[in-house]
Amino acid sequence: MTTFPGVNLILTGIFAVFVAATAGGALLAVFTARIIRGVCGLALSCIGLAGIYYFLQSPFLALMEILIYVGAVCVTIVFAVMLAEPDEPAAGDRRATTLLWGAAGVVLAAGVFAGVGWLSTQGTWPAAPVRINDGSVEAIGLALLTRYSVAFELISLVLLVAILGALAIARTRRSPE
Repeated sequence: MTTFPGVNLILTGIFAVFVAATAGGALLAVFTARIIRGVCGLALSCIGLAGIYYFLQSPFLALMEILIYVGAVCVTIVFAVMLAEPDEPAAGDRRATTLLWGAAGVVLAAGVFAGVGWLSTQGTWPAAPVRINDGSVEAIGLALLTRYSVAFELISLVLLVAILGALAIARTRRSPE
């Protein structure tokens, strides 16, 4: 199988776009003041992460990233924002406090990054796990419905309770009109 001479450069560029989307979306989600922009940043970050999963030869995990996080979590947050009543902004200037917390966050993130970097270079890594199946959608579905069926059902029950709780909280907070 022959490849074009510049295909590695193109693939590297596409991978860099996915990494930039992941990092940019995460920064947007963290540093924006508006919740809708934060949700858009979260969605962009999850789409970038799905692209990275696809480059790691895991298309099923990439699809689940988009379906679960972008399709369910981000849409649920948007519905929660739409159901919530608007609050009046608090009086006062919080710019100095925000800058202080931002600086503390950057210092903490740099410390965590340095610690994880040091641990990853100095620690011993375990051997790669033995592959049980081929990782196809059929094998994952068979495992979820046989070996891991109880965990699968418990997760769906937890998600159902979370959705019902969110609806109950949203309904009680609405003022009757």
